[in-house]
Amino acid sequence: MILWFTIAQIAVAVIAGVLCVALGLAGRRPGDVSVGSLALVQVLLIAQIVVAIIAPFAGNAPTGSLLEFWTYLISAAVLPIAGIVWAFVDRGRWSVVVMGVLALAVAVMLYRMHVIWTIQAVA
Repeated sequence: MILWFTIAQIAVAVIAGVLCVALGLAGRRPGDVSVGSLALVQVLLIAQIVVAIIAPFAGNAPTGSLLEFWTYLISAAVLPIAGIVWAFVDRGRWSVVVMGVLALAVAVMLYRMHVIWTIQAVA
């Protein structure tokens, strides 16, 4: 993984998460800002999938379990899609809070993916 890109992804996911939770608790329904912030998180995760495919060929191989890394990455890539679908099905304020929690979960998963890729050694 690329450090600056990982930091940028985590920052965007945390900002999107806090924004969605705040909007939801303020009583706002899903809108362009909340859905758009989660869509941005999704676009960055798709870019991360591309980077994870190309990085080993460029000499940036993972130090941890490749299976565990890809499980985290695919799971993280599904979460924003699920949150956006939920927002379209349930147009209530709590769906915005759920989108925020999902974005924060993606941030944690991105940190864990970074640890698996760079720090964790296979035993």
